[in-house]
Amino acid sequence: MKRTILMSTAAAFLAAGAAHAEGVLNIYNWGNYTSPEMIEKFEKQYDVDVTITDYDSNDTALAKIKAGGHGFDIVVPSGTYVPIFISEGLLMESKPNEMENFVNMDPTWVDVEFDPGRNYTVPWQWGTVGVTVNTSVYGGDINTAAIFLDPPDELKGKINVVPEMMDIMSTTIYYVGGEQCTMDKEVLKKVRDTLVEAKKSWLSMDYGNIEKYAKGDLAAGVNWNGASLRSRLLNEAVAFGYPMTGYPVWMDNAAILADAQNPENAKLFLNFIMDPENAAMLSNFARYANGIKGSEAYLDPVMAQAPEVVVPDELKAAGVISKTCPPEAQKIYTAIWTELQK
Repeated sequence: MKRTILMSTAAAFLAAGAAHAEGVLNIYNWGNYTSPEMIEKFEKQYDVDVTITDYDSNDTALAKIKAGGHGFDIVVPSGTYVPIFISEGLLMESKPNEMENFVNMDPTWVDVEFDPGRNYTVPWQWGTVGVTVNTSVYGGDINTAAIFLDPPDELKGKINVVPEMMDIMSTTIYYVGGEQCTMDKEVLKKVRDTLVEAKKSWLSMDYGNIEKYAKGDLAAGVNWNGASLRSRLLNEAVAFGYPMTGYPVWMDNAAILADAQNPENAKLFLNFIMDPENAAMLSNFARYANGIKGSEAYLDPVMAQAPEVVVPDELKAAGVISKTCPPEAQKIYTAIWTELQK
């Protein structure tokens, strides 16, 4: 009888431990991209203290993780960088496809090229790369990459370009008539020359720009759709344009790092963000779509019809789903990008 009681007590303790994890979780993510409300809910539900450290580009995140000694458990790379993280042995094969909430993932985002079947990653949010324009400053066509590559006089000196290499390179490649991941020397010479000349009209290459657009400190620039929506909600003159020559469509994904110090808490978190209500908290904060079915029921009404989130029909065809370019192409793009940042 005593043995039965002890076994039952032990079983109850283990069950409680599974639901009440305790401890810490360290997340490395894009800045201003994580819902505080969602984090607070996770912390209370599992008694886990979460720390978030920000980065401003995929390259920054990759370099930090490769250097080691970072102490992070979770990282949120874009789909174009996931295969690089995997090939470098930086991600844990955590099998999100075997987690309880995997049934909520939109089938569209399950067999993705960067992680077929989802053995490593979980959707965080997805969106588009376009241009943000203050229409009180410029009233012309905004569905063009010329906004930052051959800007009108009204916008010169008031333009910001986000510091994400592949988004800028891809948008520029499409603008000069090239295709994704091109290694055509003539095309890339046009890309390099176009960017170097255009930079003379830019004010900055900064990540954090939501408040700057809202306040009018910036009049235009390359931006992500959710960030642009957040600016418009603060200033109705702000609008988002989709370059008709082609614009990238991306997805960011949460993954557990191979050297995570808190892997079990990290697994709880991946499962947690596949819950529709929790995924909606992410979208309601950062204003991007997510890859979780049923989250629509919890989204703020503004998300349902926002042109930054729901791409107008006449502009959909110009969207190009981003893919990982071969190393030899990335080497050339990095050289151009390095020169641009000097």
